[in-house]
Amino acid sequence: MTRADPSPWLLDHAVAIREAGELGPVLDLASGRGRHALAVATLGARVIALDRQAPALRELAGAARAEGLPVSCVRADLETGHAIPLAPGRFGAVLVFRYLHRPLARALASLLAPGGLLLYETFTLCQRELGYGPENPDFLLKPNELRELFPELRTEAYREGRSEGERPLELASLRARKPPSR
Repeated sequence: MTRADPSPWLLDHAVAIREAGELGPVLDLASGRGRHALAVATLGARVIALDRQAPALRELAGAARAEGLPVSCVRADLETGHAIPLAPGRFGAVLVFRYLHRPLARALASLLAPGGLLLYETFTLCQRELGYGPENPDFLLKPNELRELFPELRTEAYREGRSEGERPLELASLRARKPPSR
C-alpha cells in the first residue's frame, strides 16, 4: 500500500498534536485508510482510528502492523443516531479531515480531555465552484461555520480558502482546544 500524504494542516500542527498525545490517545475520526492516523503514530502518539468501512480499517491495521505503529481500529457508523462508542474526556486530540456530520460536534468536543486539541479540516460551499468533490450542502460548510460548531472550545488557529496545488480544494481548517479543568 502506498501511503497517501497527510494534509498540510496536520503537518503544520504536528508538534501540538504530539504534545496533546501526552494527555491521552489521539482519535482519527472517519479515518479511512489512515493517512492521518499513520502520520500521527509516527510522531509517537497512540492512535485510535474510527471509521465505518471495514475494508479501509483492515488496510490501515495491516499498514500499522507492518510499520510497528501504535494504531488501534474501531468500526462504527457515526451517522446512525447512536452515540460515539468511546468514553468522553479521554482523548488528547481528535482529528477530523474531509468529513462533516454536524450532529456530532458536541460529542466530539466531549471526547477531549481537559487541555485536549481538536484539529478539523473539511470542505466549504465554495468547493462546488471547482467542479469536483462533494456537492451536497450537508457535507459543505458555510462561511465561519466550522468555528461556530465548537463554541465550548478555544480557537487557536482558523482559516478558510483555497488550497494550493494541481487540484486545489476549498477548505475550512480549525485548531481548537478544550479549556483545562480548574
